[in-house]
Amino acid sequence: MPLTPRADGAIFDFDGVIIDSLPPVETAINGSLLAHGFPPRTTAEVKRFIGPPALSAFAELTGAAEDSETVAAAVATYHEIYSRVYLEQTRLIDGMLDLLDSLTLPLALATSKTREFVAPLLEHFGIAFAVVSAPELSEPKAQTVARAQQALAARDPVVVGDRFYDIDAARACDLRVIGVTWGVGDREELRGADIIVAQPAELYALLS
Repeated sequence: MPLTPRADGAIFDFDGVIIDSLPPVETAINGSLLAHGFPPRTTAEVKRFIGPPALSAFAELTGAAEDSETVAAAVATYHEIYSRVYLEQTRLIDGMLDLLDSLTLPLALATSKTREFVAPLLEHFGIAFAVVSAPELSEPKAQTVARAQQALAARDPVVVGDRFYDIDAARACDLRVIGVTWGVGDREELRGADIIVAQPAELYALLS
């Protein structure tokens, strides 16, 4: 199924679409939970928390309120552990570097990951975007996407994501969205996308 009309830019999510961040996230989440007296979670359980902000994730993981001292302490420990392991444990999704290097349309990154972690990862993997939109503080994904769209100066860019957060953000910005199934979300979660693809080669065909 072609993307018609052709997009004049692409706004990529980061975690799950370009990078596999499950290993460092699992290390940091379970390390934080154990440090604060909570039981660790399985890999399948941890996977659900790739995408949402850390505050909401730890509110659900601990059962405490988002504005509680418990959640604040758990998030601080999570970030401390993650900062030590993320460069070593994060993996690049197979085929994505070649895809990004081959595309000629303007590209932006819109991620919920803070810039302090995004910049080193982009440098580590040798990835460059015309625009990088990352939250300084917790903000809705739609705001991050809107800022990327404005900076990219594209009239009709398409969002590329792997979670319903990306679909909701795209719709809030009146943008089309391509869902990818090699990340966290499955086809059921991505059913609101305009197009769903299972391989980077399919994504390249839509954007090239």
